[in-house]
Amino acid sequence: MKIRITLFALLVTIGVNAQEVKQSEITKAVLHALDSINKVKIDQEKSIVKKEHWYESISVRGYAQVRYNGLLSTNDKVSCDQCDKSWGTTSTAPDAKANDGFFIRRARIVFSGQVHPNVYFYIQPDFASSPSTGVNNFAQLRDAYVDVSFDKKKEYRIRIGQSKVPFGFENLQSSQNRLTLDRNDGLNSAVANERDLGAFFYWAPSKIRERFAMLVKDGYKGSGDYGVFAFGAYNGQTANKTEANRNLHVVTRVSYPFAIGNQIIEPGIQAYTGRWAFGSELSAGVKTENKENTLDQRIAASLVVYPKPFGIQAEYNIGRGPRYDKLTNTVEESHLEGGYVTLNYKWDLPRKQFLYPFAKFQYYNGGKKFEKDARSYVVRDYELGLEWQPFKAFELVAEWVISDRAFEDSALKNNRQQGNLLRLQAQFNF
Repeated sequence: MKIRITLFALLVTIGVNAQEVKQSEITKAVLHALDSINKVKIDQEKSIVKKEHWYESISVRGYAQVRYNGLLSTNDKVSCDQCDKSWGTTSTAPDAKANDGFFIRRARIVFSGQVHPNVYFYIQPDFASSPSTGVNNFAQLRDAYVDVSFDKKKEYRIRIGQSKVPFGFENLQSSQNRLTLDRNDGLNSAVANERDLGAFFYWAPSKIRERFAMLVKDGYKGSGDYGVFAFGAYNGQTANKTEANRNLHVVTRVSYPFAIGNQIIEPGIQAYTGRWAFGSELSAGVKTENKENTLDQRIAASLVVYPKPFGIQAEYNIGRGPRYDKLTNTVEESHLEGGYVTLNYKWDLPRKQFLYPFAKFQYYNGGKKFEKDARSYVVRDYELGLEWQPFKAFELVAEWVISDRAFEDSALKNNRQQGNLLRLQAQFNF
């Protein structure tokens, strides 16, 4: 409209003075006016922001881990099936051989993106899944969810799909960021692979969401953004398994990273409750009182002091759940408890290199519902290690383990194993 008014005023001025101006000058004035109009149009077009297509906001990243557990082992029968299937052997036969060759622990690619101002998606397959058959490197879905936010700052959101269950700090901490090679038995026995299918509500102020991101990005071994407050429901049968009893688990978590001077301290508390349904996990002859509705509930406390440069990470949980009883050859609802303490240090080296010395002690006394016969465990492990990150795309970890593990089911009775070993891992980030 402003352009038209300007042109009209110009033409009127030209008409009033037409007798006093030569024809060529009129032509020049008109051409100049047209040039001015075209220039305004071009400026307006340049000011229009190019509309971004949904596929232009998708990012691809990932990491892979290669391990070797065959050095300096004093007892190959010390193992942890949930932790690492290349560590030792669960067989009690005298001639049993350990699975101590090179092993791809993880090979993951993450596809993610903000496809709408209020919709974010995340899909992560793992190409190194290892079922108990001994054949490795199967592709299996780990995460597949969308975050639907309700405000511009994305402080309130609902996560729908298969994702990590908000229970425990180390459970939520990515293996890409974690110092120790495996998670602790005490809290990780709550949810196999840390994931399940459900819907979770998360809330955190935008400032705290930025702090969560910084703690990962700047190498402080954060857990990522799982909100200050979380609440949700999930199937309760662990990831990639169908719901078996139409009884959803319910979980809640509160965790806040306080900044105190240069230090950041994050206390947290979390709990869940539900009913566990046994599928094919029970051996022939093993009985349980309620195969489809065994109580499964826990509460846990967490405390994280981020390494600036000294750090502490500690968690402990108690609860009730299924556990094998070798005296009666049954699976009973039983008390469980356990946790860990990790001491660590962040050493900044020249050329943006990092060294992370760490020490960990863990204890667990309880069952693992998702293992054969809800296998009974008593674990006391010590770990001493060092992570070296010469550059962001590559990491090396060496870890010395002093292990004392009793793990028993209908085929492994009176099975307490003690031993030491050196574990090595190379990690590639891309």
